[in-house]
Amino acid sequence: MSNLLTQAIARESVSRRPLWIMRQAGRYLPEYRKLRTRYSFKELSRNPELATTVTLQPIERFPLDAAIIFADIMSPIPALGVDFEFNPGPEIAEPIRTLAAVKALHDPDPEEVAPEVIAALKLTQKELPKETALLGFCGAPWTLAAYLVEGRGKNGFPKLRALARTEPKILHLLLERLSKLMARYLIRQAEAGADAVQIFDSWAGLLSRSDWEQLVRPHLEAMLDTVGKSNVRRILFLQNAPHLVEAYATLPTDVLAVDWRENLPNLQAKYGDRIAFQGNIDPAILIGGAEPTRTATLELLRQVKATGHIVNLGHGILPDTPIESVQALVEVVHDES
Repeated sequence: MSNLLTQAIARESVSRRPLWIMRQAGRYLPEYRKLRTRYSFKELSRNPELATTVTLQPIERFPLDAAIIFADIMSPIPALGVDFEFNPGPEIAEPIRTLAAVKALHDPDPEEVAPEVIAALKLTQKELPKETALLGFCGAPWTLAAYLVEGRGKNGFPKLRALARTEPKILHLLLERLSKLMARYLIRQAEAGADAVQIFDSWAGLLSRSDWEQLVRPHLEAMLDTVGKSNVRRILFLQNAPHLVEAYATLPTDVLAVDWRENLPNLQAKYGDRIAFQGNIDPAILIGGAEPTRTATLELLRQVKATGHIVNLGHGILPDTPIESVQALVEVVHDES
């Protein structure tokens, strides 16, 4: 189905730029916070009906151009036989740091991988306005490996980086397993109704460029290739990795999404004839209120060419963001037309 988002991904001429917001379904919305008084994050994300409700909440409040399914990057991990809890981030009961632990991971059938997310996508597609795109997503293999090896989110992920240096074969095998699992998962999301999928590489910048090229790139590239061969539109997001941005821009993706630290006009000038771009307003600006948000959005629209540009933040929206700031962002983008 064609809509503003898919047109922008294809770098076609659009009436105005599409807009959606990372983490738009969630913690800054009063209606979401009300739900959280009754349900835990785990309960919301693992119940298809509740996940659909949360996915639709920002669409019911704002005329955004895409809904992103409410789930977690860890949603497919139980299919590997890995136990974890949210506290508040994921905590792995038994971190994966040995060859035996990697080989012991389950090899699930596609239907066993996060079936609640697939069900929520199908339910959401039925409820969405026709002009609104539906996005699926997953964590990049390296980002998922960071949690599986370290056991929890930790500054710099030292155990992961140590393993990368001392036992790279273990990490290669783990990344290969994760890349194949995520490829199948993303293809199933598209089959369930997702117009495009976003791959979140939140911990992209942990390694040097040379180590990343040897350890991470082959698996990420293989995953993106597999997904692309199934004609699934791919948005690749990387966080806090300025030394890797140009390497990511040469990967087989349809859209490159970058954080607020990156010069989007320069990237567009270099690579805009091949891929589209997404981003990249600093989410902290929105905390300042409607006027700073308007100023930052106008600046972005002036600097970045409209063709092949999806407006978004440079990372997830922050919990204490005023609703008025989001409304200002929407108004400025809509006024451009």
